[in-house]
Amino acid sequence: MIRLALALVLFATNLGAQEIRRPSHCIAIADAAPGITYVHKASWQAPVPEYSVRLHYIAHASFLLQTRGGLNVVTDFTGFIGNTTLMPDVVTMNHAHETHWTANPDPAIPHVLQGWGDTFGAGIEHHLDLGEMLVRNVSTDIRSAFGGDEPRGNSIFVFEVEGLCIGHLGHLHHEPTDAQYAALGRIDVLMVPVDGGYTLPLDTVVRVVDRLRSSVVIPMHWFSGFALERFLTDISDSFAVDLRAESSMEISLHDLPSRPTVVVLRPSWLRDGD
Repeated sequence: MIRLALALVLFATNLGAQEIRRPSHCIAIADAAPGITYVHKASWQAPVPEYSVRLHYIAHASFLLQTRGGLNVVTDFTGFIGNTTLMPDVVTMNHAHETHWTANPDPAIPHVLQGWGDTFGAGIEHHLDLGEMLVRNVSTDIRSAFGGDEPRGNSIFVFEVEGLCIGHLGHLHHEPTDAQYAALGRIDVLMVPVDGGYTLPLDTVVRVVDRLRSSVVIPMHWFSGFALERFLTDISDSFAVDLRAESSMEISLHDLPSRPTVVVLRPSWLRDGD
């Protein structure tokens, strides 16, 4: 009896010492799952509020995702995120262009996740469970440098954290298939490229965004105000548009916006002291 009591105490202590991931509804919506409340002005160096995730738009297609438990994740990592000593815990990469990956990530980064396989067309599968966050991917095809296609050459990465499903479309070159849409599941927050040419034509982008119907959509990979403005015009019939001067926003699981919303963040390199 004494040994059993001691075991129960140790079990409870271990649970309290690690961050536990709140169940998400990416694939199957849980009963009585709350929604998502979002968009608070935030510094990327401030503590993350309870039950929240912070997103900071760094540049191009790179975002910093931060959790209350201290996880730092950078998408489409190029090796440089600004004048900062921050060392990410996880980086994801896609190799459609060198502005989305690096061949020499810092060896101190614990988890470097390529969006492509070691051999042409092999693809790759990630299911990285960090306790507080689950990182997984859905492979997509890309246009190769020689005019053909590379099957499974890129990835859409999904981050399940604080009950949310956060999706990053990466350097997407085609509309997802029905099977890929199903593998993505419900995406609450979606980072989408809106350049209109290097990735997808804008009419295809709008179709993808309409089908995923995410509560919050964050445009990325835009090189001019023209591409961004055209996307906002094309999407404004079905999505509200929220233009912001900030680079960061915080998202918590409380209630969904009454209307799906495009939130425009301004890219900003990370700088210690900001």
